[in-house]
Amino acid sequence: MAVKSVQLGQVWRSDLDGQNYLVTKVYSEVFTQYAMLRPAEKNAPDAETVRVRVVKTHAGATLPGYTFTQDGTF
Repeated sequence: MAVKSVQLGQVWRSDLDGQNYLVTKVYSEVFTQYAMLRPAEKNAPDAETVRVRVVKTHAGATLPGYTFTQDGTF
């Protein structure tokens, strides 16, 4: 599912393992935007982050391999 933009605090579910991830940082490098994801669970402060490239299309922005889990559009 595409959203208007990937933002801090959004929750995305991994298509591989079904685990929820929280967007903790969004940044750009040259012409590419990236999102840093951290598992949304109790031990999240100790968990490693995952860097995912944001893909933008005419429908909006998405994270390949992840599904947006929240209602509404951002």
